[in-house]
Amino acid sequence: MSPPPGSPTLVIQTAFLGDVILSTPLLSALAEQHGPVDVVTTPVAAPLLETHPAVRQVFPYDKRQTDRGWQGLKTLANRLREQQYGRAYLPHRSLRTAVLALLARIPSRIGYAGSWSFLYTEARTKPRTGHETDRLLALAKGALGVYRPQLRPTPEDERVAAGLIDGDFVALAPGSIWGSKRWPYYAELATQLAPKSAVVVVGGVADKGLGDEIVQAVRPSGRLAVNACGKLTLRQSAALIGRAMLLVTNDSAPLHLATAMGTPVVALFGPTVTEFGFGPLRAGDAALGVDELRCRPCSPHGPPACPLGHHRCMRDLTVTAVRTAIEELGALRPRH
Repeated sequence: MSPPPGSPTLVIQTAFLGDVILSTPLLSALAEQHGPVDVVTTPVAAPLLETHPAVRQVFPYDKRQTDRGWQGLKTLANRLREQQYGRAYLPHRSLRTAVLALLARIPSRIGYAGSWSFLYTEARTKPRTGHETDRLLALAKGALGVYRPQLRPTPEDERVAAGLIDGDFVALAPGSIWGSKRWPYYAELATQLAPKSAVVVVGGVADKGLGDEIVQAVRPSGRLAVNACGKLTLRQSAALIGRAMLLVTNDSAPLHLATAMGTPVVALFGPTVTEFGFGPLRAGDAALGVDELRCRPCSPHGPPACPLGHHRCMRDLTVTAVRTAIEELGALRPRH
């Protein structure tokens, strides 16, 4: 069944925050084909997409809490049905996503071939190699041009971020929801960077303790270090990262925030590898890892703790190696 002419387009993407950010090129490509799109996403990611130029409106879907279960799914499907969408794009391979589009009675449902593709009207092959942004773009058949992740913080977001610290700084993102992805030497790195640059720690409320450790490590030197963890909204955090000379980060959402904001990145990969498709995108950005370990990679996301107990994939990645990568990017040279 073909979508009615002029009918709006929906994208359902309720995966992890990084996946949502890396879906923004798909949103841009689809908007060029069909006009601004509507998006169903998680409550955490919704504010990032509300200001995106390719997005008309956002439907937050709290699939783990307030909207969980069959009733929550049906309630959202009824809201979506009222919009009379002509087509839905489903980048997240999920039974919940497939059923939501079906219940919303969207005539054209486009997703990737796999376990739930019998619920789609069109199943497209997802490339096995390449960056995830390009693999997601495979859903937008016939897309022309180059699309990259982008976010649009508001002027108020920029004002709040600018009020947190004045002048140049390096941003550090020591957290991750996956424990084995956390590099253990951020505090030592901060003490070595502090004589050359102010340091700002970015992250959520759960990362506040990590930020405190880094600030305390720098304090004896009398240099400036700021713990911004849990103090900003997600869009404000994107604005702050956008102002940084450089971000040093684990394989986690801040990496993709930096990519979307055009900030140079040194990304530290332990249990995961860039071949999974989630590494830096900017030319010149660095992705570091201990390549000679046979146990690496050990899982698609990184387990809560090292399965073998030694965590060498992160412990053997030295501060010297990270400092060298930072210096090679030239990001510590004054910009004024």
